[in-house]
Amino acid sequence: MEMVNLKINGIAVSIEKGSTILDAARKIGIEIPTLCFMKHINEIGACRICIVEANEGRGFRLVTSCVYPVSEGMEVLTNSEKIQKARKTTLELILSTHDKSCLSCVRSTNCELQKLCNEYGVDQTNFEGDKPHYEKDLSTAHLVRDNNKCILCRRCVAACKQQYVSVIGPNQRGFDTSIGQAFDLPLNNTPCISCGQCTAVCPTGALTEKDDTDKVWDALADPDKFVVVQTAPSIRATIGECFGKPIGTNVEGKMVAGLRRLGFDKVFDTDFGADLTIVEEANELVERIKNGGTLPMITSCSPGWVKFCEFYYPDLIPHLSSCKSPQQMAGAVIKTYYAEKMGLDPKNIVVVSVMPCTAKKFEIGRDDQSAAGVPDVDIALTTRECARMFSRLGIQFDLLPDEEFDNPLGDDTGAAVIFGATGGVMEAAVRTANAWLNGASEPIELEAVRGTDAIKEATVNLAGTDLKIAVASGAAAAKMVMDKLKAGNPDGWGFIEIMGCPGGCVNGGGQPIQPQYVRDTVDLKAVRAKALYDQDKGMALRMSHESPVIKTLYSEWYDGFGGHKAHHDLHTSYVKREKYTK
Repeated sequence: MEMVNLKINGIAVSIEKGSTILDAARKIGIEIPTLCFMKHINEIGACRICIVEANEGRGFRLVTSCVYPVSEGMEVLTNSEKIQKARKTTLELILSTHDKSCLSCVRSTNCELQKLCNEYGVDQTNFEGDKPHYEKDLSTAHLVRDNNKCILCRRCVAACKQQYVSVIGPNQRGFDTSIGQAFDLPLNNTPCISCGQCTAVCPTGALTEKDDTDKVWDALADPDKFVVVQTAPSIRATIGECFGKPIGTNVEGKMVAGLRRLGFDKVFDTDFGADLTIVEEANELVERIKNGGTLPMITSCSPGWVKFCEFYYPDLIPHLSSCKSPQQMAGAVIKTYYAEKMGLDPKNIVVVSVMPCTAKKFEIGRDDQSAAGVPDVDIALTTRECARMFSRLGIQFDLLPDEEFDNPLGDDTGAAVIFGATGGVMEAAVRTANAWLNGASEPIELEAVRGTDAIKEATVNLAGTDLKIAVASGAAAAKMVMDKLKAGNPDGWGFIEIMGCPGGCVNGGGQPIQPQYVRDTVDLKAVRAKALYDQDKGMALRMSHESPVIKTLYSEWYDGFGGHKAHHDLHTSYVKREKYTK
């Protein structure tokens, strides 16, 4: 590979030809500030914060480091007086139309614009003039768009495009430009899949999840309500980041302790819902294979993916497993089996979930999600909302002891834990299918479907028959898979796992916000997923059907696998959705 030699702040660096100045600076440990840049996704040089001085033999001149290519013998300055003045002026221009209500902004202290203004000493602007005002878009269950805080970086637009959906983009031109939907439609009138990837990359408070924490505080304060909380498999590997823990730290015990201190009557693990999902999905797959059902069967645990299918591939809905997601299955069991065991009226139980996913806020309001005649889940929080509740109550996360989930709905297996990573659902399902059909006593290690590749494939032998399987994560990868199914399934897949977010739940739209330079330089998906696979490896039970609570549930409540009662409580239906509505 041809290398290019240059100097940055007098330090020699050698880097591959075609690299940018930003790449070269990062190679020697210099972080040039950016606002619009997202590596491989949004490389447009629009915000001008990343400007540096470059000399290619014609004297130093200002260039944008995120898109400007290195050249042999180039000299670069990254923080001269001229550069600092230019960046400060740019920040003042951005602030001239920015809503500066930082004290009440949910992104305060974790805002990339605020951080840069602090570093460059910008607390006011010299550019006062016309300041547009925008009404907030509150039309969806999962998201708030506040264009008064938008800096037109277009990172959300790039993230939405990466997800194939592309329901947001720039409207108008020049000073009147704003980010929104075509024809200024409300977001809920578009084929938005609620994945929340836009909120994860927004550098300010222009895009945030809809905050439902006040609903939880109200429920906890109501003496007539029995309030329980359940946490998704991936939360233990991510919530620690909100409290300064290294990325990928498993903080399950402290998370449980924190939730107990918030005042919940019970703290349950959604992992038992994941184990339940696997047992139901495995049974459904076997039934489809035996009885000539629609194949390939596709997993249905990701509400963003399900919504994507309903919008963009409604003719292929019969391929979806009818299983509810682990969140909804857990809620259904709490309000039926657990309610009867504890002598509780389901109407007085409030089920709160802590999820990695903003689409979960949409899912709890779907039809056919009410096993007990009331919603299976009442309130869905993101990881970020849960962390804010801890902070509001003054919980010192680092000082918490490690505590365990409440039983009986706190038991889980390693198969449930890996649900949070792309490929985890498939591996968990194959473990149980392998045990049932091949008589295997040890869990299969399905390395072929691990990792962060967008699409992965493998072949497993079940009862003497080769079953081709595929795993896809991210809506763009889902599109590639679904297009192949429309073309007749030339790869012969029999079972497919699809997650709406790239990398699966560990990279969900409700996970902790990391600055873009971290997202550019650290593989969040892989590091977070490793924490889940490490926990799985060390667990005594690693196959869903081995879970004691699952065994008890089916013997006491569901009268074995595949029964009518289980189907009523744990399965759901889907609808064709119109892409645009007035």
